Amino acid sequence: MRSWSGWARGTARRRGRGDEQRVDLGTSLFIPYRYTEDRMFRALQDAGFDDWTLAQCRVFQCVAPDGSRLTDLADQAQMSKQSAGVLVDQLERLGYVRRVPDPTDGRARLIVIEERGRRAVEAASATLGEILSEWKTYLGTRNFTLLHQILDQLREITDPYARKTRPRRVALPRSRTARAFDVLRGLRASEGLGCTLD
Repeated sequence: MRSWSGWARGTARRRGRGDEQRVDLGTSLFIPYRYTEDRMFRALQDAGFDDWTLAQCRVFQCVAPDGSRLTDLADQAQMSKQSAGVLVDQLERLGYVRRVPDPTDGRARLIVIEERGRRAVEAASATLGEILSEWKTYLGTRNFTLLHQILDQLREITDPYARKTRPRRVALPRSRTARAFDVLRGLRASEGLGCTLD
């Protein structure tokens, strides 16, 4: 099976871009993520956390500092609750997490990070710090800061979990044209014309 980056390179060649091949933006966003994930996983293995899989790590990284419910973990990891449950069971046996009663709901359980998991988080955070420092040196402080700001801004519209925690934006006054369209929409709806201007 061909990788996404291989597909993108093939697409660039077909478009006749020659030596200045550029991959699509989605692939350009994915490649640094894949690099970071791979390097952090290898660093964890080198630090003695070599008893878990990448799939387990992906679920583990979704556990909130104060604990998470299984349904939330499954949702964030984009997998079924059953699959997430199997991975959490494995992580629990390995000593990375444990299940505790949810203090806000007696019927629910929270998955919380255990001491071994906290040590793994510290090791991963140190590696991430190294990676970001290297990128900052390579890109320069200005470009690195700009990249971070742009990606953080994109997160507002792409990360459903970021939107839950961020304050809502204040609605700006609508333009005269927009207000006129609102009036026309209302008139058309009240007249039963059944068409929209969108």
